Order: sequence, then C-alpha cells, then structure tokens
Amino acid sequence: MKRATYKINFFFALIIFAASIVSLSIVSLADDGHKPITRDLIDLVETNPEIQDMLEKSIAEAKEINPDPTTNPVQSLSDYYDFIDSASELIPRDVIENPSNLTRDEILQSICYFYFLLDQPLPELEDKSLYKNAIQYYEPFSPWLLNFSNAWGAFLDTEDSWNQMTYQEFYNDPRYGLQNDWYESPSNWNTFNQFFSRYLKSPDARPIASPNDSAVVVSPADSVPQGTWAIDNNSSIQVEDGLGVKLVRYYNISDLLGKDSPYKDAFANGVLTHSFLNVNDYHRYHFAVGGTIKEKELVLQNVALEVAWDAEQGNYDPIDSTGWQFSQTRGYVIVDTGRYGLVALIPMGMAQVSSVNFEEDVVVGSTHEKGDMLGNFLFGGSDFVMLFQESAGFEMTATSGDHILMGETYGVMRGGSLS
Repeated sequence: MKRATYKINFFFALIIFAASIVSLSIVSLADDGHKPITRDLIDLVETNPEIQDMLEKSIAEAKEINPDPTTNPVQSLSDYYDFIDSASELIPRDVIENPSNLTRDEILQSICYFYFLLDQPLPELEDKSLYKNAIQYYEPFSPWLLNFSNAWGAFLDTEDSWNQMTYQEFYNDPRYGLQNDWYESPSNWNTFNQFFSRYLKSPDARPIASPNDSAVVVSPADSVPQGTWAIDNNSSIQVEDGLGVKLVRYYNISDLLGKDSPYKDAFANGVLTHSFLNVNDYHRYHFAVGGTIKEKELVLQNVALEVAWDAEQGNYDPIDSTGWQFSQTRGYVIVDTGRYGLVALIPMGMAQVSSVNFEEDVVVGSTHEKGDMLGNFLFGGSDFVMLFQESAGFEMTATSGDHILMGETYGVMRGGSLS
C-alpha cells in the first residue's frame, strides 16, 4: 500500500466543517430541513436497515480511531446528515491561519475526512467481492455517493462557489502556482470549477520534453509518479496487500478497460504505471505520447478514496494504492503510436466531483501530438494510469515519489519495431 507523497500537517478546517455542523445542528430531520441530496440519503437509510446499520458502524469505527470531535465532528448518524447538508454546498477554501506555515492543505483534509467516515472495514462486507469491505464500495450506498458528487459538482459550477476572498487565498499559497504566471487570466474564473480546471497561459508554461523523439514519454499531468507494475501473460498485475502478512491480489486489465474492449488482452506482458495528482496541481491532462486514437471510453463506477488517520501528525492521509483504479470512475483512450505499439492513457477519478472530461477533438480516428490537450478533471484528487505493450520496452525514468510537471520526461520506450 502506498500513500500519496504529499504529507500534510493537519489543522482540520474547523471553520469549514465543525462550525458548519454546529450551525446546522438546530435543523430538524423534517423533509424540508435538509438539502435534497441529504433527503435522498435519509430515504435510502430509512428503507434499507442494512445500510443504516453499516453507516452507523462505519461512523462508530471512525470515532474509535479518532475520537477527537474537533478533527472528527461527525459522532452520530444525525451529525452525518447535517454534515452532508454542509458538504453539498461547500466552497473549497485554502484556509491558512498562519501565513508563515504553508504546509496545511485544508481542501485535501476536507476531502479525506469525507471518505474517512466511509472507509472503515466492515466484517459483513468481507465476502462481497468489493475492492475493500467498506460501505463506500457497496451498493446501494455507492450510487448515492456518485449522486452526492454530482450535486456538489453542480454547486461548484455556479457563481456562488467563487469569490475574491477565495481567489486570494489560493493566490497566496505558492503550491497552486498562481504567482508563476503559468495560467490564463483570473477574469475567466467565475466559478470554482473554472478555477480548478484552469488553462495554461500558453504552451510555454509546460515545455514538452524531446518533442521530436517519439520514444520519450512525457508526464501527462502535474503529478507524483507511483511506480511501475508488470502485467503478466494473463493480462493481470500483482499487488502485495496487507500489513503483518503480505497477501497478493490480482487485478486484470480486462476489468480496467472493460470485458468488451478489443484491447483488453493487448497489454499482456507489458507495464502499468500510475501517478497521483494533488488538489493543488494543474488538473488538465495531456497526451503522454503521440499517435492515433483507436478506442475511447468513459467508465462510470465508484467515486471513492482510501484514507488513513495519522494520529502522530494529526491529519488524514490519502492512500494511492494500486488496485482501486480497477473499480473507480475513469476514462481511457487507446493510442496507436506506430513504432512503439499501443499505449492506454487512463485519467482516473478520485474522490468527490472527480469527473473525467475529454476534449471535443479527442475522438476515435483522430491523431494527436505528444503534449496535446487530452482533457481535464473537475474537483477532486486524481490519478493517471498508463499501459504499455511488451514490445514498447517501457522504462520509467522519473523518480517514484518526486513531483514532476506535465511535459517533463516520465520514461522512455526502448523497444519498438523498425518496420
């Protein structure tokens, strides 16, 4: 299991969550006392005693792990309903009480906390063939999570989600790069999602490494490479899982691309690699290689996030382990590079409002250069998976765990046919 490289010293957004829960605590559970998305959850719970029991158990497990009501303000199901009311119209903010200490990431902490409540292992889900025995992966709760994401995403598309104070907070934090003259004019940002999916000011802001050398693979996004995994001759990757005793789990490429994809077995004996995008990263992604698109798909599945509570540091840590991608909402294109065979580029949603969007000119049969725009994520942390065929001879040259920018060298394909 590999935690995302960004380590955040935690000062949880009490202003955002705990205070909002207090302010909402006077709201009753009457039909008109909650937001529509919360009412949907209440209806789901009231008609499914099994879901109510598991949700209450997950909240209780989270309380057992972190009993501090300041950093874990949801202590009951009633608290959770109030929390969802607030979270569905939350303006993500980069709240920093002490400008001399810029290590806190309140946005990431708020996302992690949302999923921490739902990521607790439940014994009754152990034999359900889920990625993890947590309620966030279990139907009918998981479809409600997708609906929540859509509801919050709709709010983040409104002008109520953006204001000058919010902009100034992000500008003051150097991790967002707004002081680097990288991006388009802020006058283009009238909603939070417009800010989050901001465009570069010009291609010069992210130079493409070795643009004329098709063997060089560039990073498709500002991100942290997590490593490489060999794909076996059955089109599966092996992932070691567990703490004291290491278990091996197998994830098949056919589950990633879909069993109807004509390319589900095309990457046997090849390589899988993936990279983590943090919330402060540039969230448009680009072609890591050039070539012609053979297949393009969007796959709607889970909207989830693995989270651990670090009691020593006092913060929630996102975990970007290998394997969860196989059941997560995602999109992909299969690119025919010519000499180096097929490459799958797979933008991967992570956490709330992690919608995967492709550019209008990204269609089957279209040809693109390395570095061209592929699409963008909306709000949420994200991951980007790439698959290479055996004949490509791909080697990752970027250092696992180090942050790199889109367009910088990620790896090299040392194989390829000369025909």
